[in-house]
Amino acid sequence: MIKSKVDEEDYWHSSKFKAFTFDDEDDELSRLKESRQAVNNIRRLVEEDDDEDDVEKVSWSGEPVGSISWSVKETAASSQRADREPAFPKISTVTPSISRSQSGYSLSSLFKGKPKGGNFQTFSDALTDSSVRLYAPELRKPKSEYKDYVSDWSPEETVQRLQQGKAVSLEKFRTLQDKLLLLDLAIAAHDGNVIMAVLIYLKRTLCKEVLFRELESRQTALRHFIHYLSETQNQRLLLELHRALGRAEDAALLQYKEHLSITDENKRRDFLKNCLSLPFSAEDLAHVQDHYTLLERQIIIEVTDRQAERGGKVEIFQKFPRKALILNMPLITTLYYCCFYHYAEPEGTFSSPLNIRQTFKISEKQYFVTALAARAKLKAWLDVDALFASRNWLGFTRKKSPLSFQRVVDILQKNSAPTHVLQDYVALVDDGELRLTLAQKHKCHNIVINTYRDMKDRQLLLGYRGKVVRGSVEERKIDDLLSNPQIRWKN
Repeated sequence: MIKSKVDEEDYWHSSKFKAFTFDDEDDELSRLKESRQAVNNIRRLVEEDDDEDDVEKVSWSGEPVGSISWSVKETAASSQRADREPAFPKISTVTPSISRSQSGYSLSSLFKGKPKGGNFQTFSDALTDSSVRLYAPELRKPKSEYKDYVSDWSPEETVQRLQQGKAVSLEKFRTLQDKLLLLDLAIAAHDGNVIMAVLIYLKRTLCKEVLFRELESRQTALRHFIHYLSETQNQRLLLELHRALGRAEDAALLQYKEHLSITDENKRRDFLKNCLSLPFSAEDLAHVQDHYTLLERQIIIEVTDRQAERGGKVEIFQKFPRKALILNMPLITTLYYCCFYHYAEPEGTFSSPLNIRQTFKISEKQYFVTALAARAKLKAWLDVDALFASRNWLGFTRKKSPLSFQRVVDILQKNSAPTHVLQDYVALVDDGELRLTLAQKHKCHNIVINTYRDMKDRQLLLGYRGKVVRGSVEERKIDDLLSNPQIRWKN
């Protein structure tokens, strides 16, 4: 059925929809432009310090702020955002922008105007508002980035990260089985730093009995733990460890070392005497016994020599005053001291060098070197010669030494022995070339001259003539040898 033209015009005029016209000022495009213009003027509206009545309070939809319809729509929109948005929104790689859906903050709040009793709320203040944080929680790092700090690594991964020097927490391993597994993995890694890190954690979290029992079957970890306790000077725990493992000798030696912290010599002597009852091995017990005996003797010698030095009646103490106390000195130092100050005393006295040699079983060579150095220091050359005196079964006296005569010459030369003393011992050197070298070095002219004479080397003798002092006895001796017709020179 074809409608008439009049009917069509009535239809269009009676419809609730209006026809499209370019001149219509209330169309959607005009309203959209006005909305965009309002958004662009946000900063200008906020910055202007106008009265509260001059700002029109409207929402994004154009409805008055505070009306019932506006409140219902705002509540519904907030609920939908809470259900729709995830707890951790994704971070876009483009230029950061704050959208209404992410912040939970509508543009209508920017048009609320000037609050009572203060200035306008700025855009940055609006973002930090507590109501905004309810809808936009603080972003967290991905779990892969903060996994190190929550310590959710397996024992194998923990050991690997410890080897790499990364920070991990061992507090996660709470059961004994997990802790021992961690220790075994550290031992298998052959990394001392990792083993020590695990041992320190076990020391803090396990009782001593359990820790000692488990370390007994893990010798590598036990050695590391003993070294750690020694370095940290935890003597008490180390002593308990030795006793728990049945190491009686190690415990005794550790207890013996405590004498180092005792400064009073009488208390140290008493402590050493008590140590003699500890379960030492036979060899260690002999050393402890010698230590106690030596300290006891040093105390007696010190008291006697101090009185003699203060009395001023003993010449050697006045000529060579003591520079240090004899207390707590080593055995050889004590022997040197007695050879220096008490060399001529009879063997029955505590300070006699021979008594000390006999008591402490000092070897002949060690005693000879110490006595030679002490008497050469005092320039007691008669005592030095007496040390070398030896009689054979025919009654003849000759010089004999447990040292090489080259070593004897060095000791005498260091103590500023005169030339006539040195040449007696240089002449006793067996090797001819070495004897000649030592004679030239220490200016033992007679030995050099006699050696060139025995070699029948006229040229060497003439050359050496220029090295001696003119008009000296050595020069006259060389001239006599050169003019002697009975010597057949080879050159």
